[in-house]
Amino acid sequence: MNAEQQAVTVLGLGSMGSALAAALLDRGHPTTVWNRSPDKARPLVERGARLAATPQEAIDASSLTIACVLDYEALYTVLDPAAVDLAGRTLVNLTSGSPEQAHEAVKWAGSQGADYLDGAIMTTPPGVGDPAMMFLYSGSRQVFETHRPTLTALGDPLYLGTDPGLASLYDAALLGLMWSTMTGWLHGTALVGAEGTPAGDFTPVAIRWLTAVAGFLTTYAPQVDAGRYPGDDATVDVQIAAIDHLIHAAAARGIDNALPELLKTAMEKAAAAGHGQDSYASLIEVLRPPARD
Repeated sequence: MNAEQQAVTVLGLGSMGSALAAALLDRGHPTTVWNRSPDKARPLVERGARLAATPQEAIDASSLTIACVLDYEALYTVLDPAAVDLAGRTLVNLTSGSPEQAHEAVKWAGSQGADYLDGAIMTTPPGVGDPAMMFLYSGSRQVFETHRPTLTALGDPLYLGTDPGLASLYDAALLGLMWSTMTGWLHGTALVGAEGTPAGDFTPVAIRWLTAVAGFLTTYAPQVDAGRYPGDDATVDVQIAAIDHLIHAAAARGIDNALPELLKTAMEKAAAAGHGQDSYASLIEVLRPPARD
């Protein structure tokens, strides 16, 4: 059997687990599934999946097991009784959790004689199977490279490094970026909406602006890495003056200003720390923990 037809087991058939199993079936992988509530497996069985009665039976069916359950407590509840069956097999864990939990999981898997790869899914269930959607992985490079062809069925597999906690860490960081961006968009939408502008009119302009913002990130990344922040585009002091206009306009229209006030506070802290004439990237210095002597 070649890599494109590798047999795979999926543990957990919530919305995401079901989407993972469906994507594997679509790519022709013999897929065994298990879920605490077997009824959730019915649509997948109708598409050709094999339903296992127990986690042990499911793990025994494939050399590769993908787990996607509610949390790490649920993960161990499922896997502990089947731990002996994992020996000589590979566990790819797509359960959301912390970097610390990923480190504990790789130790646990190793104690069972299993290979382990931690992952994070950067899409919602409808995006699973789309090659444009990122799936982040960290841990053993050899394990990743061995199973990359199969993992490609789920989305674009990106390997971050040997530290098993990196996928979870990137996941948290990227979700923070997403929430900040979407809340900023919603604040802007509420602001222009106060003057009768529909969200559908504002959004194409906002998306075009985000393209420019992506360019700022590319410019600022080397500044952050070097710890030097030349203010040759727009200084922190200039940004503080500009955000006052946003806060005034929003307040005049009854828009909640918690987000821009928070941003202004961070800018003022950076200015007070001596970064008033530096670029916006210098805010990293007040976001990071203080350097230890």
